[in-house]
Amino acid sequence: MSSAVMTYAALVIAVILEIIATSLLKASDEFTRLWPTVMMGLCYMAAFYFLSYTLRTMPVGIAYALWSGIGIVLISVIGFVVFNQSLDLPAIIGIGLILAGVVIINLMSKSISH
Repeated sequence: MSSAVMTYAALVIAVILEIIATSLLKASDEFTRLWPTVMMGLCYMAAFYFLSYTLRTMPVGIAYALWSGIGIVLISVIGFVVFNQSLDLPAIIGIGLILAGVVIINLMSKSISH
């Protein structure tokens, strides 16, 4: 498998683990529930491990922008669907702009190998 594919695979795994961890953070109820808290910590550690793997070949700023941007968009959707949290128009516009930034980085940036 190519280096670029492995890098993006690690980034996808990091994002998924971060989303799970953030959802567990909500479920931990301010760290008052043991198992969601423990699982949250493990998922965050694993997410950072996979994020660090991407830094072997991807600049830290780009990797972090993709990781956090995709995470923000997806956790906002999960918050809306799973936790019944509302999003007003400015929030939706802001999330759309974040998503546009992720797309621009992936399609146009020469800072990362495609």
